[in-house]
Amino acid sequence: MSTVIKLDGTKKGTISVTKIEEPYGKDSGTVASIGISLSGNADSPEWKVHLPIANLDDVIAALQALK
Repeated sequence: MSTVIKLDGTKKGTISVTKIEEPYGKDSGTVASIGISLSGNADSPEWKVHLPIANLDDVIAALQALK
């Protein structure tokens, strides 16, 4: 599953959110991959972060607190 969101303040930028299973090889934990592409190429973001699924609730709570 993948979601692409328009990056506010840019003409073509995107934020992509994807679930990746075994991103680092066999038996590695599933992650949420969040990528930023200023050029609008969601398949090849210039920046990305991988968050372990087990940490998502805490990260979502921290992001909500920023809002």
